[in-house]
Amino acid sequence: MIWPEAIQELIEEFIEIEDKFEKLEVLMDFSSEVIELPSDEWDESNRVHGCQSQAHVVVTLEDEKVSISCGADAKIVQGLMGIMSIAVNGSTCEEVIALTPDFAEEMGILNSLTPSRSNGFRTMFDMVKNSVKEMM
Repeated sequence: MIWPEAIQELIEEFIEIEDKFEKLEVLMDFSSEVIELPSDEWDESNRVHGCQSQAHVVVTLEDEKVSISCGADAKIVQGLMGIMSIAVNGSTCEEVIALTPDFAEEMGILNSLTPSRSNGFRTMFDMVKNSVKEMM
């Protein structure tokens, strides 16, 4: 599949990393890519249900561009949120709707995670897409 440039760069960066633990370290570094959602704004309406950690995502639309702000109590989850932020921030609603979580599989991060973390990423991905659909 042909991915947007930012996603393709992520895929290429992670493909080069063979060691599972190094992948997780790099993943955690992506936590800095998140637009921080302050913990006092965490509530049931923005909680990522099915994630084993406390994880919250708010999707907004400004000038017809999608933006997410996120927060989590685990660095790995925050890193996954950073990856998601790179994938969707600045995209149109149509671009986000067309996106699939396959890019994370191509990166090799989902098979580096526990099944519950991998499922949490997919749940977060679906939550973002569903929020965008509601805004359209």
